[in-house]
Amino acid sequence: MTDPKNQFSIYFHVHLVSDSTGETLMAVMRASVAQFRGVSPIEHLYALVRSPRQLDRVMQEIEDAPGIVMYTLVNNELRAQLEARCAQLGLPAIPILDPALTSMGRYLGIEMSSRVGAQRTLDAEYYSRIEALNYAMAHDDGANTHEFEDADVVLVGVSRTSKTPTCIYLAQRGIKAANIPIVPGAALPDDVLNLRKPLVVGLTAAPERLVQIRRNRLLSLHEDRSTDYVDEHLVKDETIQAKRLFARKGWSMIDVTRRSIEESAAKILNLLADKRGEHTL
Repeated sequence: MTDPKNQFSIYFHVHLVSDSTGETLMAVMRASVAQFRGVSPIEHLYALVRSPRQLDRVMQEIEDAPGIVMYTLVNNELRAQLEARCAQLGLPAIPILDPALTSMGRYLGIEMSSRVGAQRTLDAEYYSRIEALNYAMAHDDGANTHEFEDADVVLVGVSRTSKTPTCIYLAQRGIKAANIPIVPGAALPDDVLNLRKPLVVGLTAAPERLVQIRRNRLLSLHEDRSTDYVDEHLVKDETIQAKRLFARKGWSMIDVTRRSIEESAAKILNLLADKRGEHTL
């Protein structure tokens, strides 16, 4: 009999839609997933979703990579729009706070407030996190590299090394993080190669893990043809070239193969604290 510990995880997409920072959603989702052995969520966090246009963009992402949808939206119109679209796609849409809020309101005999992010105090730390989230979203996947010098952290890595979710997690800690992919045959922009202020961290992973994640990604897009993107030899070469680049530039490197997003972010925060001459977090 095959040892379950030696089996690969079952990957699935989970979409977290929030009109606030999404921290509550992330915590509940990860606590839930921890109860199931052998599964690994591919996390998609959509924070500060507060307009129909924003939700339309989110739904396009969900349609491209179907999976479980969990949300915290106060606006009734947005909730109805999300639930209707998910029903059309045959996807579960879970309002994670509704059971607790309904029971609490019934017990207290008080109607629920409709304030977005009402659980948060609007202090300097909160606004710092919002600014960091906005920065992460505006500088994701190599966008606006000319502004990367303003970042606290820049993540570099081949496709599917968890760059975006790690940036979002760091943003929730008030860290302005940008990221850019290493594309085979394409050089990184000088804006990235010559960074001085930010901490630049290279993310890598075992080639076989990357191939599996990439294949799952293609399947979610209804694409099952063999391509260079999932060729084991080419992916191995990608990781080797990436490691050589990190070493040549003197960038810190983190292997995310067996690390959760939180663990990778914790390591990055430690590196950032060392760079700033602060105590290790």
